[in-house]
Amino acid sequence: MSPRPAARCAAIGSSPTVALSDLVRELRARGADVLDVGGGDPDFDAPAHVLEATARSVLAGFTHYTPSRGVPALRAAVAEKLAADNGIKVDPDHEVLVTPSSKHALFAALMAVLDPGDEVLLPTPSWVSYQAMARLAGATPVPVPLTASDGFRITAGRLATAVTARSRALVLNTPNNPTGHVVDEREAEEIVAFAGRHDLVVIVDEIYEKIVFGGARHLSVASLPGAAERTITVNGLSKAYAMPGWRLGYAAGPAELVAAMLTVHQHTVACAGSFAQQGAVAALTGPQDAVTAMTAEYAARADAVVTALNALPDITCGRVEGAFYAFPDISATASPDCREFARRLLAEESVAVTPGVAFGPGGQGHLRISLTSSRPVLAEVVARIARVAQRDRRHAGVIGGASPFR
Repeated sequence: MSPRPAARCAAIGSSPTVALSDLVRELRARGADVLDVGGGDPDFDAPAHVLEATARSVLAGFTHYTPSRGVPALRAAVAEKLAADNGIKVDPDHEVLVTPSSKHALFAALMAVLDPGDEVLLPTPSWVSYQAMARLAGATPVPVPLTASDGFRITAGRLATAVTARSRALVLNTPNNPTGHVVDEREAEEIVAFAGRHDLVVIVDEIYEKIVFGGARHLSVASLPGAAERTITVNGLSKAYAMPGWRLGYAAGPAELVAAMLTVHQHTVACAGSFAQQGAVAALTGPQDAVTAMTAEYAARADAVVTALNALPDITCGRVEGAFYAFPDISATASPDCREFARRLLAEESVAVTPGVAFGPGGQGHLRISLTSSRPVLAEVVARIARVAQRDRRHAGVIGGASPFR
C-alpha cells in the first residue's frame, strides 16, 4: 500500500500561475521560443543601492538567524514608511512582522485568523493563492464575484450576498491582480463599515501599492477611522522594487493578531533571510527614483496594450489603474472560453497568458497579460492574440491606425 498525500493538499492542487511558469521553462528548455506574459516577475533589476547594501551585508557575514519579528532596523523602516506613505501608525516592536515574502505574510495572517469551519470573503477575480491558503487553514473561501461592467468595484451590496454567521475575514487586493482596479475612498469606506457590522478581520494585500497611474491613488484601508483595530496590512518588496528573489515581505496590524501570526511564522520559517532584510532597509529608506521610473514605464505599457487590444475585433479591455496586468475580455471571439483561447494561443502562436478563470468567478472570458515585458514584445503578443482571435472568423478584422507602441 503506497502512502497518500493529505486530502487538503490533493483537493487544492498546484498554483495555475506557477504551473504555467514551469511549463514555459520546460518548453524553452526544449528550444521553443515562447513569449511569456503569464507571470508576475518584473523585468527590471532591483535598484543599485539595494544590490550594494545586500552584497555588503553578505560580505560582512550578516548571514545568520535574525529575530523572528525581523531586524529592528527594518521594522522601524516599515513603521516609518507606513506612517509617511499610508497614514497607518504602528508600533514596530509589537505590530510589525517581517516575513520571507508577502505571500508568507498572507498565509500567516489567514492561519492566525481562521479556524476550521470559518468562511473568508474573497472579491473575485483575485490572485489564485487566496482560496488555496484559506482551504489550507481549514476554512471555506466564499467568492464575491465582481464584474468588468463597473470596473470590478466592491460594494456592500455584493458583499452582503456572500456574508453568513460563519464569515470571519475579508481579503482585499488593491491595486488588484489581475484586474488592475484600485479601490477608491468610497469603496474603502463601504468595506470598513461592512466589516464593522459583521465583525470581520480585513486582510489587505498591498503588494502593488506603488504601481498606480492614470490618476488613480492608492488608499490603505487601515488608515480609515475604525479600520486599524480590525485590519492586517500586507506588503513587500517584490513588485515595486523588482526584488522577487529576495522573498521579503511584511505585515502590520493589531498586536494580538500579529502575535498570532508570529506563532505561525516561528513554527514554519523562523525568520526572513538576514541579508535580504538589509537590502529591504535600503529599499524603503533610500532613493525612490527607480520605483518612479519603473512605474512610468508600466503606465506607458498599459496604455499601449489597452489601446491595441481595444482596436481588435471582438476584444475589449478596461483601463488599468494599477499593478502591471491587462485583463482583456475575449468572450465575444470565436474561442470565448478563456482556457481554450489560452491553450490555442500557446499552441498556435507560442504566447503564454493566464486564463482569467484561474482567478475565480468574474474571470471567465478574460485573459491576464503581464506587462513585465518590453513594449516591442507586448506589441508582438497583441499581434499574435489578434491572429488567434481572427483565425476562425469568416473574414479577418483589420486593425487600423498607427501602433500605440513606441
